[in-house]
Amino acid sequence: MPAFLLRHEVTVEEYLGSSAYGPRYATPVTVRCLLEQKTRTVRDQGGEEVTSTSTFRAPLDTASVAPESRVTLPDGDTTTVIAALRHDGGGLPVPDHLEVQLR
Repeated sequence: MPAFLLRHEVTVEEYLGSSAYGPRYATPVTVRCLLEQKTRTVRDQGGEEVTSTSTFRAPLDTASVAPESRVTLPDGDTTTVIAALRHDGGGLPVPDHLEVQLR
């Protein structure tokens, strides 16, 4: 993904699982991305239809973004990851990127 498209920064805390005290998250990581705040219907990892309020696109080599990871948007709102989808052009002249759908 071309660097000039990475106009936004989000903070991602990867979901590590649950504990007796609630969800556990990794250390926050700042990710440069292109953020689109648009409501649409998507499918989660289980195939259920859910509503996504935002999507960000980041370089394909972005650190792991697992479902249920916590994401803080530039305006300070916090949301969670529905799914992270890899778009790899396989050498074609298209922008390889990671599409992350958010609740």
